[in-house]
Amino acid sequence: MRTSRIRTAALAAVTAALALGLTACGGADGDSKASGDNAAGTAQSQSAFNGDGKGGAEQANGGGDTKADTRSATASGGTEEVASKDTAAAAQQCRGDELLVTAVHRFAGQQGDHLLITASNEGTTPCWVTSYPAVKLGDDDTALPHSKKDNPGGDQRITLQPGGTAYSAVNLFDYGSENQTARSLAIALRGADGQENPYYSVVMKGEKQQFSWTEADVLNWNTGKPYDF
Repeated sequence: MRTSRIRTAALAAVTAALALGLTACGGADGDSKASGDNAAGTAQSQSAFNGDGKGGAEQANGGGDTKADTRSATASGGTEEVASKDTAAAAQQCRGDELLVTAVHRFAGQQGDHLLITASNEGTTPCWVTSYPAVKLGDDDTALPHSKKDNPGGDQRITLQPGGTAYSAVNLFDYGSENQTARSLAIALRGADGQENPYYSVVMKGEKQQFSWTEADVLNWNTGKPYDF
């Protein structure tokens, strides 16, 4: 009986030792597996962000790349804006001798009859025009008024780079029998204070250079052709 009890105790001890060994092995396998799963999950997560090379950068930098791009674009735009302002500030008022000014009679005898005035900067440096040109038709010594139907904003300066152009127009209204007829005109540029500079003759172009008017007025300088139809 005593021997049986010793064998039983020994078997129990061996069983317990085996159980502990299996538990320890199982725990090690579990930890290893969990660690492997975590590593795989981390790799998959990084792969998902770095699929196109952008997500990872944005995540890592907290959107830093996007902000950097924004700052770069803003800086570029600011530089262009400053350069533009500097160019405009450096430009002098057009005196007239650097401009080639021409006039074309358009829609003669029709509704919309007008003289299209084109001023081109033939010089080598920028210059600006503002308001509307002072215009005298034929032998009339009276400058034409500004059109009441013109768009506002004529006091802004239009900077003409070398080769650049600006446009104006003389609206011609011909009715009744007491009209005037001419084949020439003279213009004067206006300063920032609206005062007229010296007048000079304008070269007439086109086939129908003669024009008639009972009343006439002038449009502001524009970067696009008025009545361009």
